Amino acid sequence: MVSEEVLEKISHLPTTPGVYIWRDQYKRIIYVGKAVNIRNRVRSYVRHDANRAPKVTAMMKRAVDVEVIQTKTEMEALILENTLIKEHHPKYNIMLRDDKTYPYVKVTVQEDFPRVIMVRRMERDGAKYFGPFTDVTAVHQTIKLFRRHFPLRTCQSMKVQRPCLQYHLGYCEAPCVGLVSKEKYRTYIDQIVQVLEGKHIPLLDELKASMEAAAEDLDFEKAAQLRDQLQALDKLREKQRMVTQRGDIDVIGLAMEAAMVCVQVFFIRQGRMLGRENFFIRNDGDSEADIMTEFIKQYYGGASFVPKEVLLPYETEERALFEEWFSQMKGQHVEVSVPQRGFKRDLIKMAEENAQNFLAERRRQWQYDLDKSGGAVKKMAEVLDLPRLPERMECFDISHTQGSETVASMVVFEDGKPAKKEYRRFKLKTVQGKPDDFKSMAEIMARRYGNETDWPMPDLIIIDGGKGQLNAALPLIRAVGVTDVPVISLAKRIEEVFVEGQSDSIILSHHSPELQLLQQIRDEAHRFAITYHRKLRGKRNLESILDHIEGIGPKRRKALWDAFNTLEYIKAASVEELAAVPGMNQKAAEAVYNFFRLSKDEKDATIKGNVINS
Repeated sequence: MVSEEVLEKISHLPTTPGVYIWRDQYKRIIYVGKAVNIRNRVRSYVRHDANRAPKVTAMMKRAVDVEVIQTKTEMEALILENTLIKEHHPKYNIMLRDDKTYPYVKVTVQEDFPRVIMVRRMERDGAKYFGPFTDVTAVHQTIKLFRRHFPLRTCQSMKVQRPCLQYHLGYCEAPCVGLVSKEKYRTYIDQIVQVLEGKHIPLLDELKASMEAAAEDLDFEKAAQLRDQLQALDKLREKQRMVTQRGDIDVIGLAMEAAMVCVQVFFIRQGRMLGRENFFIRNDGDSEADIMTEFIKQYYGGASFVPKEVLLPYETEERALFEEWFSQMKGQHVEVSVPQRGFKRDLIKMAEENAQNFLAERRRQWQYDLDKSGGAVKKMAEVLDLPRLPERMECFDISHTQGSETVASMVVFEDGKPAKKEYRRFKLKTVQGKPDDFKSMAEIMARRYGNETDWPMPDLIIIDGGKGQLNAALPLIRAVGVTDVPVISLAKRIEEVFVEGQSDSIILSHHSPELQLLQQIRDEAHRFAITYHRKLRGKRNLESILDHIEGIGPKRRKALWDAFNTLEYIKAASVEELAAVPGMNQKAAEAVYNFFRLSKDEKDATIKGNVINS
């Protein structure tokens, strides 16, 4: 528990509103809370309470200090608390995990020549947002349709000297250079906004007429395309039934199961249910009402849009405070209510049922993933007759281009899942220039199992390749002292597995989870190795020929490129022209001039000598 010094500090805390911050022995923030009376609230943490939540008990075992920030009002404390939680992500605060961020259609009406784009987050930037929409394909199709029928700009910046390719293709009227008036351009935007608001415009009749005409002309492909465009528009305009005439409402539903909570928010805009968002919260013994309260603080603390009404499933002491907060953000009164009967209560029940179904589906998926990975590990141990369950598996792969930039990867799977923090990559030191997989493997095994003794030993080592690769790797692995870890290899041709001490390979069914797990490990090792190799190869290819000239470093090289633009101009330049470049001198200019007048053999020898010396 906290020290006497902290208890003394608590007794002198102010009784005003504010935020309190608990820290651990490493000065890390582990919890942030707000209070109307700071002293009384913080005292509740150090008093003995047999009914205290397990999370609070665990937190107070680690808390060694508390600090406070006073505010004038509870509202200021609420906003500050939300800001600190988002900034520091304290261990014992309830944190949201967004299942999916649904897209919005954004019309940048605050700009002189607005754009129509898809975004995932709403911001307070003066633009109009429509959504969220659950059908991403429909959003893409609709925006594509808008751009086909209305000459809208797509560029982020209009600071250009001439029209871009979109203008020459007829997709834009080049407002960037004043070829269309603001008034004419606004008519396009007005029609688009009317479509997104569910209103009828001539474009819809034109699309329908074109579809019917294409069908009559037996151009069924074009008719099908127009039909899909109309359907995409319908999904955005009337994708959900009219549920209320009451305007904009957020409906919050909550479902709890074991250690996980799902919060679902239904969006009702202009009487239509437009979509929903799911959030997952880890439950450490908090009540439903407490979880809902923390959710509201975090969710609406970053929201750019607040509806006229918010429906809650549970009562909370801070409901009046939330009403004041929301009203302040919106600039008009926002009602926060806990309906007990009638239509609004039905909306709450619908949100709760959806949250419950979503949580159950997620739990089934978690269980399936657990059974799949865990079952594959157990089955692998049986099929390969391993002495123990391979809880930690390591797989190696080598990548190079004709011996250059030779690298190796080591990927680690724990309990059937990638442990990416345990991955390692090796830039080989003894093998460069001529490909030699045997020496490469010897170096990797020595560095992994001979020198790096602080890494935990695996339960299974996997080699990419067939029987020859396994027989080559085994003596190297045993030579560095790894004597009791099984080693296998996986050949790519027919995906056969070779096991130490067995002459015949093991052929696993392509549908078996154990083979799929081995393939996943092997492919991950290959991906990790080749990614590193390409990075080094790309870095090498960026090397300039100027780097091989004595007296030319990065600054002079850049200065030469800035002055002459191309290598041909540098080659053709006189000594005087080279010396006139900022940063150059007579000696460096002569070195550049003479280098490009060497014969090919002399030039190659100079470059090779520089590489060897480096």
